[in-house]
Amino acid sequence: MDTAPYGVLSLSSDEGLPYAIPISFALVDNTIYMHGASEGTKLNLIAQNPKAVFVCVGRTRLLPQQFTTEYESAVATGDIRILTTRREKRVGLRALARKYSPDFSSEAEAYIDRAIDTTTVIAIAIDCITAKAKLPTKEQEKP
Repeated sequence: MDTAPYGVLSLSSDEGLPYAIPISFALVDNTIYMHGASEGTKLNLIAQNPKAVFVCVGRTRLLPQQFTTEYESAVATGDIRILTTRREKRVGLRALARKYSPDFSSEAEAYIDRAIDTTTVIAIAIDCITAKAKLPTKEQEKP
């Protein structure tokens, strides 16, 4: 989860209707942070049902001659909530900035200061995480 460029957030309504959306994220300790619009389906579903599944896929490499793929993936489940305090939101936004714009920390702080009151930040407290991978063997890594 530390290196995957994005993940897929999956939610469901009270009626059990599924909803999934690709989203940028950052992982800090046992919490997944993401941000987004201040209204919409995602926020409506979080209000209805605070359970979430988050899936991400890291490195992949197709091996067509072997009819397979090398890959790494992770699936996390937990409770999702919309952060309400500026302090919590700042933690999440800083984590996102470190992941996606690591060379622009001072610019990120200025951006966060300008956007913090109008940006929705969401957090998943991870209850369970599983991972799976099929990676190259040492012999396959040699050029």
